[in-house]
Amino acid sequence: MTDRRSFVKGAATASGIAFCGCGMPGAHAQMPGGADNANARTGGHDNGDNPALKYRHPKLGTKRKPVTVDGRRIKAIDVHAHCFFRDTVKMAGPNVSVNAPVQGGPQFYILPATDTDAVNDRLAYMDAKGVDMEVLSINPFWYNKNRDIATEIVDIHNNKLSELCQAHPKRFSAFCSLALQYPDLAIEQLTKAMKMPGMRGAAIGGTVLQTDFSDPKFHPVWAKAEELGAVLFIHPQSTPQLAARFKGNGWLSNTIGNALDTTIALEKLIYEGTLDKFPGLKIIAAHGGGYLPSYAPRMDHSCFVSPANCNPDIVLKKKPTEYLNQLHFDTLVFTPEALRHLAAQVGPSQLMIGTDSPIPWEIAPIDHILATPGLTPQQRAAIIGDNAAKLLRITDI
Repeated sequence: MTDRRSFVKGAATASGIAFCGCGMPGAHAQMPGGADNANARTGGHDNGDNPALKYRHPKLGTKRKPVTVDGRRIKAIDVHAHCFFRDTVKMAGPNVSVNAPVQGGPQFYILPATDTDAVNDRLAYMDAKGVDMEVLSINPFWYNKNRDIATEIVDIHNNKLSELCQAHPKRFSAFCSLALQYPDLAIEQLTKAMKMPGMRGAAIGGTVLQTDFSDPKFHPVWAKAEELGAVLFIHPQSTPQLAARFKGNGWLSNTIGNALDTTIALEKLIYEGTLDKFPGLKIIAAHGGGYLPSYAPRMDHSCFVSPANCNPDIVLKKKPTEYLNQLHFDTLVFTPEALRHLAAQVGPSQLMIGTDSPIPWEIAPIDHILATPGLTPQQRAAIIGDNAAKLLRITDI
């Protein structure tokens, strides 16, 4: 068995970075502490690292014209962009695919940290879309790991993310990784990470091994995030309870599963009173918040219609729909009409760019916002960059 010191020493010699998107990790069958250390360091693989999946943005090599409002240059900030590190992909465990076979998977690997060509490829991709800064995050695949392995994975992630942010402070910020299956450890990791250059908060899944974030065992983590002003970026990992029904054509584990998982996560935080307990908690929900903003008003009627299905000991301070106005959402909803509705439901002040870079779900994020009806120029500017800069306290872009 490799001890922690030996492994970290080895990891330091392999500082490869892989930019990635919302590929779905393999099923997490093992519970925390159940992963054998030796197996956890071998067998992880990336099905997206296939030359046939190489993606080229149609405007690569050009730079989109900057956005200006009333003569003021607006810096575009993408809060939904991803990365992986080769070191930790190898620790995912046997038969676990960290990155699905998706367009854009293979060309964003950065082997040594000094390989500026690979970084410049990502910067050129951002320039083609008109994005000035990406806030990088890593989709969690370590919630089923034991404490030592989870600690090693998170340490590598946060150190390397900060290293990348320091090398390009005007182009990259980051959400740190947390071992949320161990709340006491997650608090230590968040406290440390928020002192590191470039860190704006933490990226978390939709649940931790199907335990909802409203569970009281996570309350100390949310209290610390609230205290530190750390933003939580909720990014789902499908809805594993429905894996059998998602099988078949269309990648339903992503197209339905991701949106549904976020919807459940947010409704749990609302209905269980978690957002009342932590009113200063800052949350961004990926993929436009899933299905919740599209059908939110139904929440306001449920406990009136069926009080037997509601807990009389939980008395919310507001109507359920009103909590959406204290949450934040990315713009990854694909059409101007969908974005118009999202803005009408949650308020333009709660929206910010999300592209899922480098996976090409959204390749023209600025045009997407400019084409959305009903927004004032100032609201468009806010969604493109001002809202994210304010929420994440970005002043040096």
